[in-house]
Amino acid sequence: MAFARRMENPEGLYFITFATVQWADVFTRSTYVDIVLESLRYCQKEKGLRIHAWCIMSNHVHLMISTKFGVHPSDIY
Repeated sequence: MAFARRMENPEGLYFITFATVQWADVFTRSTYVDIVLESLRYCQKEKGLRIHAWCIMSNHVHLMISTKFGVHPSDIY
């Protein structure tokens, strides 16, 4: 069951996790891992994302994130 929670504290530290459809092991290929990492780097540089910790597993991703001052976490998508 998937559900979403609101990010109500802009200065908060958030644990974000997401999985592939049907938990398919797509991140066993470095090409797909590189796409995720490139996207995260872009969000850091251009959108104010701060990544405190991350872990890419074979079929899901975990992130500990916050944002730069003045940027709401929901603005990074």
